[in-house]
Amino acid sequence: MFSSRDMERPAQKRGQKTGRSKLVSQSLRSAQHCLENQDFGTAYAHYLLVLNLAPELRNDVKETFQFTLFKWAEELAALSRTRDVFDCYEQALELFPNSEVICNSMGEHLFRMGFRDEAAGYFYKALKLNPDFIEAKENFYRVANWLVERWHFTMLNDSRRNHMYWHAIQKAVRAGCRNVLDIGAGTGILSMFAKKAGALRVSACEVSKTMYEVAHDVIAANNMEGEIELLHMKSQDIEIPKHIPERVHLVVTETVDAGLFGEGIVESLVHAWKHLLLKPKPKGQLVATEGFGQVIPAGATVFGMVVECPEIRRHHRVNVKEVAGVQLEGTVEFQSPVHSAVQFDDSAEPYSTEKMSRIPGGYTVLSEPFQALKIDFNNLRVLEKLTTKKPCKITIPVTTEGVLDAIVAWFVLHLDEEHSLSTGPKEETCWEQAVYPVQHLSDYLVKPGDRVVVEVSCQDCFLRIGNAMVLKSETKPDRVRNTGQLEHSVPLESETELCSALAGLHTASEKAAERQVCILEPTAIALLNNMQYHEHFQAAIRRVLSSLSPSREGQVMGSDSQPATMEDDDSSNTFYVLDVSDGFSILPIIAGKLGLVKAYSSVEGDQHRTALSIISEASRFPKEMLEFWLSQLEDENEVLPRPQSDKLWSLIILDVIENSGLIQQEVMEKAAISRCLLQSGGRIFPQYVIMQGMLVESDTLLRESAVQGTEPTLGFNIAPFINRFKVPIYVFLNLSTLPCLPLSKPVDLLRLDLMNPYLNSSTAEVKVHICKSGHVTAIPFWYHLYLDEDISVDTSSKSSHWKQAAVVLDKSIQVKAGDVLELNVQYQKSNISITVKNSHL
Repeated sequence: MFSSRDMERPAQKRGQKTGRSKLVSQSLRSAQHCLENQDFGTAYAHYLLVLNLAPELRNDVKETFQFTLFKWAEELAALSRTRDVFDCYEQALELFPNSEVICNSMGEHLFRMGFRDEAAGYFYKALKLNPDFIEAKENFYRVANWLVERWHFTMLNDSRRNHMYWHAIQKAVRAGCRNVLDIGAGTGILSMFAKKAGALRVSACEVSKTMYEVAHDVIAANNMEGEIELLHMKSQDIEIPKHIPERVHLVVTETVDAGLFGEGIVESLVHAWKHLLLKPKPKGQLVATEGFGQVIPAGATVFGMVVECPEIRRHHRVNVKEVAGVQLEGTVEFQSPVHSAVQFDDSAEPYSTEKMSRIPGGYTVLSEPFQALKIDFNNLRVLEKLTTKKPCKITIPVTTEGVLDAIVAWFVLHLDEEHSLSTGPKEETCWEQAVYPVQHLSDYLVKPGDRVVVEVSCQDCFLRIGNAMVLKSETKPDRVRNTGQLEHSVPLESETELCSALAGLHTASEKAAERQVCILEPTAIALLNNMQYHEHFQAAIRRVLSSLSPSREGQVMGSDSQPATMEDDDSSNTFYVLDVSDGFSILPIIAGKLGLVKAYSSVEGDQHRTALSIISEASRFPKEMLEFWLSQLEDENEVLPRPQSDKLWSLIILDVIENSGLIQQEVMEKAAISRCLLQSGGRIFPQYVIMQGMLVESDTLLRESAVQGTEPTLGFNIAPFINRFKVPIYVFLNLSTLPCLPLSKPVDLLRLDLMNPYLNSSTAEVKVHICKSGHVTAIPFWYHLYLDEDISVDTSSKSSHWKQAAVVLDKSIQVKAGDVLELNVQYQKSNISITVKNSHL
């Protein structure tokens, strides 16, 4: 029998259901009302209530909920309520765990806040949910370049490097090194070497969360899970017995960069010898390593040489006196960050890096190789003294006449007494060389008999080779060792000459200090040295200004004329030119010298604005005719404002191509805004862009873009896990020196018109005729920036400050001469993709 209470329960349930339905309906109406009033926080709260009460409505409100979430998250982020942003996304992902859009947006917030590892995880999840999600794909590629540097691929493909480490580790383990610690594990390959060699206990530490997770996957895939203990921390944070049970016999590491010490090997080994390693084997004692500690690599020897290299010179010294009528000589002391690292930022690397065997234009060796430094990684006292040791002066005899541009350094890594690796410029190695540009000499020409004097030190745990000066052959020679190192007992006459040279160097430095110092990135210095670039802009600007007012053609002058001022003419006749180029640009001054022009520069930073003002003054450009509008903008939405309420721009110069070789983000959106702000007949520079490319066969690009199977990694299964982070587009490419076989002639791939957007198409089908048989592995591309129909700038020219880029194919395509490949080129949201659509073979 049923009781009366049993009879009441269905009615109560019906009542609860009806009440819930009313609450859901009311919350939906409230959410909509809040959205109309842009009260996104309250609307978000209402949607959370609806979705928790009525999960069946998820598909119906998904898009509106996502919109509300994104708007509310933007407001929270603007208020720096970071924790609340994350909480909102976590709540949303509990409701929509398979929403690739929410995952991607969460990743974007994390990336903007500096959480790159976490951002990569969300972008990767979004791509797993929807492999065709363009925004997530681009975001993942962008963050992948931050998280997994491209040298990981070349290093893992360097079979000689891997073999040498394997033999050295195997030898040490077999000699008694039972417990091993791998510092900076990366993919875990050295840890797996140690375990395969027979080590009883292997621990590995990796500070990068991304690489730590990669190593986890790699170790598991190679059936060593549980045999290698992986720690997500810096080695300096490891404690005994908290993290590892006891001191280890062997530390293996490859935390070395092109300048040897730049990845912190000195600091980590000092800590390891004090806290993690067994005491070192007594010097000269020939016993088994059991009971003693050691490090692989055991040490290193640094070498250097003096070189002439036009490519290094044009990126680190301003070599032109005047560009398109703009005076540069004697105005500002330009310095590259490499030269200024000691003065301005002790944490900055005091060198750049280059693959000297592939540097455009090549180089000339002006001296014999000299030994700069030798270091024993198995000697704690040597390691501790390294950073406090006074700089050592080294003299280098010049053997060949030429221009002194740089000191190039490399090292030999001594893994043990038997196995070593050289990173020299003539070696086939995964390492680049360290480049120390020489700047601020009164005379860079050297000849046999001259001597270059440099100081070598390890300040701030960076290898520094600097303060270069030249002792001319007219002075009496010093007694110099064969290694190039100055003897301790210097003859008095020689010491006097050296002091005189130093005094001259200090005098030059004092004169330089009298001028305004301006630190420019190497690409900006290369741009200043590009006379053709500036002359092309000058000619194109002159044409535009002349066309805007034919009756005033006489006022549009040559570069050697005196510019007009506001007092010379009515302001209503003034041309307004806006340069929104990234970085340092003298184009506003070039434009200003062509007539009655009010020039606006987007250059950032007080130092750069001061430098541009000094240059404009030296070029006799009236001060009142140059403005820095970007420094006065507070709202990021106020991009490209009008110069005055009643004026429009005559010319707007946009940066369209990144230095990396990619199209700038949101360039078409910027062009659309610019077109609305132009006066009748006004122009955008460039007016349109032609993207060109060609098909090539290049094993080098393949090796530098992805790990090629298990052979280079000695049979270990690493490729699938590190290759998750490969990107389809290789950037910062020097096409002129890329080892490759061209299989086609250059072809036009895409046109982007900034002045006439109706001519643009997001997709292009391009037929490419094969002129040579081979395997297509990549499609390098570059751009021609057309300032008008007759004047263009080529981003692949020898004088270009831009690099090129290339699409690297997942699978090579075999072709023969006479074949035709059809390419599908897509341009969406500033992202380029190129795929082989059809082949007529």
